[in-house]
Amino acid sequence: MTDREPHPLLVRLLVGREEHWAVRTVDGDTTLDVGLDDLLRKPLAEARRIVEDAPPPAQHIGELLAPIQHQEVWAAGVTYEQSRDGRMEESTEASIYDRVYTADRPEVFLKATGPRVVGDGDAIGVRVDSPWNAPEPELGLVINADGELFGYVIGNDVSSRTIEGENPLYLPQAKVYERACALGPGIVPVWAVEPPFAIRLQVLRGDEIAFEGETTTERITRSFEDLIGWLTAALDFPVGAVLLTGTGIVPDESFTLTAGDVVSIEIPGLGLLTNPVVAVGRDRAKEEA
Repeated sequence: MTDREPHPLLVRLLVGREEHWAVRTVDGDTTLDVGLDDLLRKPLAEARRIVEDAPPPAQHIGELLAPIQHQEVWAAGVTYEQSRDGRMEESTEASIYDRVYTADRPEVFLKATGPRVVGDGDAIGVRVDSPWNAPEPELGLVINADGELFGYVIGNDVSSRTIEGENPLYLPQAKVYERACALGPGIVPVWAVEPPFAIRLQVLRGDEIAFEGETTTERITRSFEDLIGWLTAALDFPVGAVLLTGTGIVPDESFTLTAGDVVSIEIPGLGLLTNPVVAVGRDRAKEEA
């Protein structure tokens, strides 16, 4: 998988022992005097001016970190028909997924805080107490404090399908755990690219492709504006937020993500997010047996 026609990225870099935000192009990096928190506090027009007025890039510097600061990551579920069908097949309470797919109010849940997000090249996790796990490749919307769409980022909402399928009330445990959220490689500003976006997933197991699939954001049943509107209906985000828009690539039960796999998600124009997989947590049922 290779990215095609990448646009400028807003990236977070580790340079020596210091973190810097920069605009990355094929020619190099331009460090900024402000971070993502500062940019998302400002109206979109002012933030755009800061990014576009950055001087010409120098060479590429530093190590990529997850492109997030003090933002929360939220996620919308069951926004694709494929996701609805997959959840209905796995769940003991299948009808609730059909109802939320057609309802006015979407499913929206907290996925991660900034420090819990991993970036490109870092490891994502699968729970050791879950025999069925899945990557969920998603388009992320980066919004500012005013609820304006600032940019787009690739996301992976790694999930335990076993735990969610046992009982919908277990959703937080299926979705929120160590290394369950990846974002990267950077944020493409909203003024630099236009939807729809193709989304491609590939899982390597050794030298073999264990799973691959693709979809497009044209298949999302809700508009970006609608999802942002529901997220911000009763919540303020002083330094903005990231909203994952759901997955349209749902492996069947013959596939499970395992430690040692390598997951790559490509959205042409936004880049390529690649993460190795490790096991996390402990199996309490076995401990108590």
